[in-house]
Amino acid sequence: MIMDKKVPAPELQSRLDRFRARMDADNPGWEIAAFFGRINQYYFTGTIQDGVVLIPRDGEPVFWVRRSMERAQSESEFSDIRPMRSYRDAAAAYPHQYGRLHTETEIVPVAVLNRFCKYFPVPDVVPLDLSIGMVRAVKSPFELGLMEKAGEIHRRVLEDRVPGILREGMTEAEFGAAVYSFLVEEGHFGIVRFGGFNIEIEVGQIGFGTNSLSPTYFDGPGGCVGCCPAAPVLGSPERKLQPGDLVFIDNACGVDGYQTDKTMTYMFGSPLPGHAMKAHELCADIMDETAARLRPDAKPSDIYSDIMESLDSEFLENFMGFRDRRAGFLGHGTGLQVDELPVITRGFDEPLVNGMAIAIEPKKGVPGVGMVGIENTFLVTPQGGRSITGKSRGLIPVW
Repeated sequence: MIMDKKVPAPELQSRLDRFRARMDADNPGWEIAAFFGRINQYYFTGTIQDGVVLIPRDGEPVFWVRRSMERAQSESEFSDIRPMRSYRDAAAAYPHQYGRLHTETEIVPVAVLNRFCKYFPVPDVVPLDLSIGMVRAVKSPFELGLMEKAGEIHRRVLEDRVPGILREGMTEAEFGAAVYSFLVEEGHFGIVRFGGFNIEIEVGQIGFGTNSLSPTYFDGPGGCVGCCPAAPVLGSPERKLQPGDLVFIDNACGVDGYQTDKTMTYMFGSPLPGHAMKAHELCADIMDETAARLRPDAKPSDIYSDIMESLDSEFLENFMGFRDRRAGFLGHGTGLQVDELPVITRGFDEPLVNGMAIAIEPKKGVPGVGMVGIENTFLVTPQGGRSITGKSRGLIPVW
């Protein structure tokens, strides 16, 4: 097996060094960290396998692999990869009794943790989710290069190619399948990854007209009817595109694991009502104003408060959602997962850092029309946010 997309060893070492420095700051005296989640395993090793990454505070990290050792060795530049049949094998290499285990408590199933602790008995299990989240929030030049590629694919597909496929009578599901085909054809790696518990998205949130206002369990401003109650994703196989419809798509695009997030809207057949177009233009202005403040040392909480307080009460009705289903943020980090740190919201006070990638998505539900608004992914720079997913303000006319 020949893999030509390996994460370089110096990149992996830099990630490890930054994680250890963050843990020393957040959790002085920490003893050992365990990563069961595939995405964090990939972050540290450059391969996705069934196993556990153990990082002692004092000692070298090891990736213990149940399956597939062959693939892990082929794909990864990680320094120490060892086979195991069960956690018993790994535990034999750690005679020291640890008093505390730091792990991904947001995502590790209790059953998995119990099986691990059967052989690694620890009195205390402590979360490290925030620490690893903030380490991953700051992208290296290697990571940013992949995100730039993803962003350019995203721009080409949603801004240049999609207007050419919209046709009267096509269903939302057909539209979603066509967009997916374009994305993969252009280089998208094929899936959408979220860190939130049990979040499932196929291609993205798609809606024609008021379907984009539909309630969902997903914590975001947009809506989606989906294929059926068992799979409220992709798009409805019944809802067909008609003249006068607003077309809404909020989706991710990834290259070698790294994803950008983007929302684009289209007017099919005729312009939207004037009040809807005005609401959309204000959302685009809000995106620009928010992006301009994405500079190192700026606090996300300050950005959120200042923007929200500048909006009048009439506009705030149905802003960032519809009726009582509204998201409490203006933007979020993205990378190996779409829903990363930081979040542009109240209470997130840790300052921005050069190299963060943040999707800004002001949107507003318009009764009888649908969800207007815009989203692009920006890089934090000293000059303010730089979009890597295009500059279109949305509401692209298609007629």
